[in-house]
Amino acid sequence: MSKTKKQYVCNNCGSIAPKWSGQCFDCQAWGAIEEELCNDHNALVAIKGNAIKLESFDADVTESIRVITPINELNRVLGGGLVPASAILIGGDPGIGKSTLLLQLSTSLDASGLKCLYITGEESTDQVRLRAVRLGLSTSYSKIIAATNIHDILATIEASKSEIDLVVIDSIQTMYSGDFSSAPGTVSQIRATAHELISYAKQNNIILLLVGHVTKDGQLAGPKVLEHMMDTVLYFEGDPSYHFRILRSIKNRFGGANEIGVFEMTSTGLKEVSNPSQLFLMDRDSNVSGTSVFAGIEGSRPILVEVQALIAPSTMPMPRRSVVGWDTNRLSMILAVLAVRYGLNLASYEVYLSIAGGLKITEPAVDLAVAAAILSAATNKPLPDKSIFFGEIGLSGEVRNVTQPDLRIREAQKLGFSHMICAQHNLVERGNITTVSHIKQLKTILH
Repeated sequence: MSKTKKQYVCNNCGSIAPKWSGQCFDCQAWGAIEEELCNDHNALVAIKGNAIKLESFDADVTESIRVITPINELNRVLGGGLVPASAILIGGDPGIGKSTLLLQLSTSLDASGLKCLYITGEESTDQVRLRAVRLGLSTSYSKIIAATNIHDILATIEASKSEIDLVVIDSIQTMYSGDFSSAPGTVSQIRATAHELISYAKQNNIILLLVGHVTKDGQLAGPKVLEHMMDTVLYFEGDPSYHFRILRSIKNRFGGANEIGVFEMTSTGLKEVSNPSQLFLMDRDSNVSGTSVFAGIEGSRPILVEVQALIAPSTMPMPRRSVVGWDTNRLSMILAVLAVRYGLNLASYEVYLSIAGGLKITEPAVDLAVAAAILSAATNKPLPDKSIFFGEIGLSGEVRNVTQPDLRIREAQKLGFSHMICAQHNLVERGNITTVSHIKQLKTILH
């Protein structure tokens, strides 16, 4: 007979340890190891496998036809639509709109002829129906069940396989398998239930959408192997203080990564924002010092955002450096370059930097816009009206070229910007373009 044993599994990386410790030896995470129960099978039975037919790389391949959803922003993030037999994971903070987006998607696809099944493990069916009524969604074609046992769910799908093309699981952390004695949400349960769902969906050509919880650090809860198993991993981002949400692709086997879709949260659900640049630039006063406009690229989409800087005197030995929506270390580097290469010493001043609208920027091309905003705030002089900035700044003070400058300039001109300040490039000049090769040349712009 098999006896029950204890094992200790890391929630962060999934590694198994023989005893508990405060820190995982593999991923160095603290407080991530939890105790689980497992069955110890002493007798090992040799199983003989079957030979698999070898296939050639140059064989003919038929590309799957994507399912175009009525949500264009979701189509953009997915790379053109839903791919049959694909597994998609959507993560995000609580209340950000994950369930709302998937409920709107499943009901809209049902109305267009695709048969969907919504499986909820966190709410009752009546709660989901009430939310659908509040959002004004037509659910006459939708099917819904409330279940958490993975074997019951697979048996239900198998019984109605001909009537199901897409399955939504909300959420994977609530699913459990009776083969494991651990609680739902643990590493072994998430790994086992996700594997069974993905294997069944691929074998039966069903589109699978999973909702994933996130930790307090913003990472997807559960083992990292969960993201490796999925075809597409999407993050739903947004600041609760703002009314818009950003859907970002972190991994996509059928399209480009780092693509974003922008939505606006309203009382009737999520609405698409076809021109996010106008959303991030609305109610902007051009006569205020310390503000600049950055022409960025998110995936394949150009976006204009406002960079705001504030310089305040300080009596503290170490003045504060506060950043919202950007990297703090990057700001320290820009301040050091301005002090050494430009001559602007802010050692006795507090520096506050914010990306307006709550958007998070990771692109190095924002360096020039940040430097211009800091110089404008320090001199109390506004930047030229209808001007945009983009360019990467090196430690020697040089301004380097960035990717896709033509796309950035076209987006700026579409929104009425006429003065472009950027690094030197070999493109055909469009409108009034000022190229800078060193940050000292910004003095001529602030005269």
